[in-house]
Amino acid sequence: MDLMDGFYQILMRERDIPYTAVRTPSGMLWKWLVMPQGLTNAPATFNRCVTNLLRSVRDFAPSYFKDVFVHSRAMDGKTDMEIYKVHIRKALTLTLEHKLFAYLKKCIFAANEIPLLGCIVGKNGIRPDPEKIKAVSDWPFPVNLMGLRKFLDLAAYLHKYSRNYAEMTIHLSRLLKKNERWSWSAECQHSYEGIKESLVHLSVLEVADQDRPFHVVCNASDFAIGCALMQYDSDGVERVVCYQSRQLQADERNCPFHINELLAMKYAMAKFRVYLL
Repeated sequence: MDLMDGFYQILMRERDIPYTAVRTPSGMLWKWLVMPQGLTNAPATFNRCVTNLLRSVRDFAPSYFKDVFVHSRAMDGKTDMEIYKVHIRKALTLTLEHKLFAYLKKCIFAANEIPLLGCIVGKNGIRPDPEKIKAVSDWPFPVNLMGLRKFLDLAAYLHKYSRNYAEMTIHLSRLLKKNERWSWSAECQHSYEGIKESLVHLSVLEVADQDRPFHVVCNASDFAIGCALMQYDSDGVERVVCYQSRQLQADERNCPFHINELLAMKYAMAKFRVYLL
């Protein structure tokens, strides 16, 4: 559900209303009775408000700013759709009680997957948005530093879906270094083509389940370190929750291989801290 005019659904505290006064060119003085957009604490205030109001249904209807995600699965002999109807009725009743309104045209009901923060999230996992993939795939050949930087910034979106993204981009990243002369080599061409070809083989990530244990797989090479957050699904199949990788610094490349493997472990602990600790 997409909540309508989120900020405007929150009343200003009475003693703060005078501070919102605005004088128009015609000389009239206007004051905001509801929370206007642009305030530093407005997003946090709205997010806290929605989270508190929907706290009783957060197990199946978590919220993220103005979006509420109602999800259900089959249980107790009932189908997922039967459970979903119960959940959506509770969520809608709660929003009605607290006078939270939503854009009907922007709401998606009873869908197997939904777009969320540039990804497609569904019962089978998390996959990249096809529009994002198409944008990288159709990106014109970079002929200068600015074009290459824009391409890599866009391709970085695929980082968490690719097990060796950092190593794939190492030759291209070198061209971005200060005082590096622009020279498009065969290695750069291979890296560029490899990134586009990898779009066909991007992983579908598992939706993290906080009730199941996580484990991490780490690896190191001469040029990069990487790690994967893993989890067994309900069928006992090992699934990837997220990939992370980065290129080694110049001094790190001089370290023994076992030291870089330890560095990969430390990197994994930092990247996946919220899941592991």
